[in-house]
Amino acid sequence: MSLKSCTKCNRITTEERCPICELPTSTNWSGLLIIIDPEQSDIAHELNINIPGEYALRVR
Repeated sequence: MSLKSCTKCNRITTEERCPICELPTSTNWSGLLIIIDPEQSDIAHELNINIPGEYALRVR
């Protein structure tokens, strides 16, 4: 099982399509960001992340 990241929202998943925005995912990503409380996170606000979860910092 390989981890993949959405090409739009950067959410990490194991699926071929993102469960949030339903776009294709890529295995070519780097950097791991875990958002627990997006309302209190400055980084989540800066990256427009509204849903808790694991995100890639860069997706190609």
